[in-house]
Amino acid sequence: MNVAREATELPGARRAAAVGTFDGVHRGHLAVIDAARRAGLRTSVVTFDPHPRAVLGGHVELLATLQRRLELFENAGVEDVLVLHFDERLAALTPDQFAERMLRGIGAEVVAAGETFRFGRGREGDLALLDRLGFDVRRVPLVQNVSSSRIRQLVHTAEMERAATLLGRPPEVEGIVVRGDGRGRELGFPTANLDVPEGLLVPPDGVYAGWTHDRRAAVSIGTNPHFDGVERRVEAHLLDFDGDLYGERLIVELWSGIREQRRFDSLEELVAAIDDDVELTRGAERPA
Repeated sequence: MNVAREATELPGARRAAAVGTFDGVHRGHLAVIDAARRAGLRTSVVTFDPHPRAVLGGHVELLATLQRRLELFENAGVEDVLVLHFDERLAALTPDQFAERMLRGIGAEVVAAGETFRFGRGREGDLALLDRLGFDVRRVPLVQNVSSSRIRQLVHTAEMERAATLLGRPPEVEGIVVRGDGRGRELGFPTANLDVPEGLLVPPDGVYAGWTHDRRAAVSIGTNPHFDGVERRVEAHLLDFDGDLYGERLIVELWSGIREQRRFDSLEELVAAIDDDVELTRGAERPA
């Protein structure tokens, strides 16, 4: 898959472009990409980074990093991606300027987008304008109840199974494995401590059953209250794994909640609780 930051960096081709921010690349986004693919031209995506709402003064907790979005695009069969750096200059383009430079500029003949898609200065552009400008517009109806904002709400309340239904896969958190305190190994449950990118949505504190690095994982999110921790961490205990993951990027699926974080009366109680977490993780089912 070709990834470009400027329209001129992509090879010349007749393209069908799916356009949007695509945070999370959920089922609704996949419907837009599929509409572009069905046009029979070169399947392409035009997307934005950082999230436009964050640049325009809003606060957004991302469902996926740009790197993860690109991986999901490739999994969906996208051949080319134009990643537009969203800043005040891009936001100031008129809808006509955006269409000519960023869509016509990559050879897009077909444009697929959600039916409420808006673009250009003041969000003045819509799909009707693209139609008038001569593009073959594929309007994609919104998938019922599927939106990035709704998924964020579900993740915030730890409703992983319901969020997975909208995403089309389990919610994820990712990060680079860094050194922690080593307490997990001392207790017999070594963990991969993740350095999570700033701005990425992390679910509420608790213990979750999940999956990473091709195996099940019991995932702890929180400040480790039993040891009077202060720093909020994401730590994954990979079942039946003994290896060095330092420096690796892990994508951790979160399947279901197991329990809340809490202080225990003794170290023995904590170890027994982690034993239970591991067994529940072994029996957990991946939500679809």
